[in-house]
Order: sequence, then C-alpha cells, then structure tokens
Amino acid sequence: MLSCAGEAFAARMGASLLQAIGLPELITTSRERYEQLAIELGQDRQRLEAIRQKLAAQRHSAPLFDTARFTGHLEDAYRQMYERYHGGLPAEHIEVGSW
Repeated sequence: MLSCAGEAFAARMGASLLQAIGLPELITTSRERYEQLAIELGQDRQRLEAIRQKLAAQRHSAPLFDTARFTGHLEDAYRQMYERYHGGLPAEHIEVGSW
C-alpha cells in the first residue's frame, strides 16, 4: 500500500497505518511522488521484496498488530468512561496504557 498524505480521511488513515507499521517510506506528499514511487516499486523487485520482509518482521513487534494490547487498552478506556459517568463526572480526556 502506498499513501499520499493529505486532508482526506483515506489519505490520513493510510499514512497513519503505514507510520504505525514502520513503513513511512511508503508515504508520499504529492500525486507526482505517489506515481513515481509506484512505478519505482513496480520496476524494482528487490526493493519491493525488502519492503515485504520489513512488513513481515514488523508484524511481530508493531503495536498495529498487537490485538491483545489494543483490546486491553480499549477495555480500560471503556472502564474509565463508565466510572466517570457513574461518578457524575463530566466528559474529559482519558489515558490508557502506552505502546
């Protein structure tokens, strides 16, 4: 996946996911660079394979793929919201565990 960072939701989401998996080299900032990178990767099998290997390695350590930790953080957030609500407290930012 390549992403061209911008204002649209899909662009922001794509860039965010690539950043989270440790592949910022696949984020571009212009249509021209996006197209150029796509062509470069399509013509350079070694470079593409290196990216695939990096992705495979990241699957074991990147927070994006740590479903158990994400679930724990989400449950913690829900618990904090529930306690604030039942404690009569106003809505406020909450913090959950760090990555």
